[in-house]
Amino acid sequence: MFDPVIAPSGTLLGLLQRGRGDGTLHALTAPRAEALAALNHCVLSDPRHDWQVENRSLYYARLYLDLNGELDAVEAHLFDAEDVLDTEDSRTGLALAVLGHLASYGRRDALELLRRYAAHGSNWAWALDELALRDDDAGLRALAAPVLARFPADPEGDAELAATVRDAFEPRPWRLWAEDPRETIATRVRAAHEAGCFDRWQRQMRPTGPRPGWSVRAVFEWAQQGMDRGAALHVPAARCLVAVAGPEDRPEILRAARDGDDGARCTALRYLADSNDPDALDLVEAAVVDGTAPVVEAAVDAFERMRSVAAVDRARGWAQRPDALGAAAGRVLACRGGTQDRELVLGALREAVRGEGPDAPTLWTLVDGAGRLGIACAAPVLRHVYRETASSHLRGRAARALAATDPSFATGFAVECLWDCEETTREVAARHAETGDARVVERLRRLAVDPAEEDEVQTAVRSRFGPDLAAG
Repeated sequence: MFDPVIAPSGTLLGLLQRGRGDGTLHALTAPRAEALAALNHCVLSDPRHDWQVENRSLYYARLYLDLNGELDAVEAHLFDAEDVLDTEDSRTGLALAVLGHLASYGRRDALELLRRYAAHGSNWAWALDELALRDDDAGLRALAAPVLARFPADPEGDAELAATVRDAFEPRPWRLWAEDPRETIATRVRAAHEAGCFDRWQRQMRPTGPRPGWSVRAVFEWAQQGMDRGAALHVPAARCLVAVAGPEDRPEILRAARDGDDGARCTALRYLADSNDPDALDLVEAAVVDGTAPVVEAAVDAFERMRSVAAVDRARGWAQRPDALGAAAGRVLACRGGTQDRELVLGALREAVRGEGPDAPTLWTLVDGAGRLGIACAAPVLRHVYRETASSHLRGRAARALAATDPSFATGFAVECLWDCEETTREVAARHAETGDARVVERLRRLAVDPAEEDEVQTAVRSRFGPDLAAG
């Protein structure tokens, strides 16, 4: 999947792509055709950088409901000829998830689209998972024959079916079909289930990797073998060292951390850092200076895991470094520093935004740190990150940090956050948004009775209800 092109944050499309609450508020006041065009663009061209962790489907489904939007564009996208050529989940997954939410809200057209796509579309398994949560038994039984027809009645097809049943995210349809009154369907699904269980048992009986009695050298060799084939095994290898290494092995581990091959060096650094070895910090610093890219990354990761007083003290000295270790030091102070480290964390936050922009991965930790340490001077930078980042998760972190640092949050961003795509951001808003705004009161009431809303959000909403809010 290519990185999506995100429109400027001040445009309706840019707001909707980011999943910001202001996107919904602007769409409801824009010409309906313009709003629906922007909404369809988002649903049909997934704007998320990481679709596996960022939420958009409920956000877009609610806007379809508010706009009374037709699903013609979604239907055309799902059944386009491209569906046969591009079978990646990223092409249709968001649209199918939106249809699932719409079906939950009672949109019959969405339910029928899901059924048709489960029977004929390439990403049928996703559609079936959506239906497993929303459709009735009769609707699911009607899909048994077209779904099973996808798997040829030969050994290869049976093996593929067994793997599909074994790995199904939502097992309800398969359990229903295993009890289907049509014997040909029930027999085949039960056989696939049994074959999948047997395959899982066989894999458990053939474990790979370290065995009891391995030596420190054998663990290092295993880690290097993984490195040679492009698999980073130094983290599990370091855990293995905990089991096999004794005090007499420390000199060998120190040598590996200084000048071993990449697999051994990464493993040794991780092990020493997790053990709070007195030489770990010096070895981390040396690895950043002369190590290869994988070694530098492993050294920095190992350092960030350290929670000792010595590690925090060293971070204060490293925070001004213009390299990966300096950036890591800023994150360590953001997580574990004290009030005396506010200026260093603020400096790291500003430098990250200035040098890498509002989507820099390092900002996740630095934004949290600004909120944890209550750095009031960070509010302008946090507001910039909130507005500009394409990551709805990072925006949510910025909102939580602003709640702790910006006195204007309750009457500003907290209001729009009630319409945000991330439930954790809506929860923050429900706890902080100023109820003097009529939009806030109306939105809180709506969230309180919405069956699709998360429990945590509704709990936060209920905590705000008093005699003035409950009235009416």
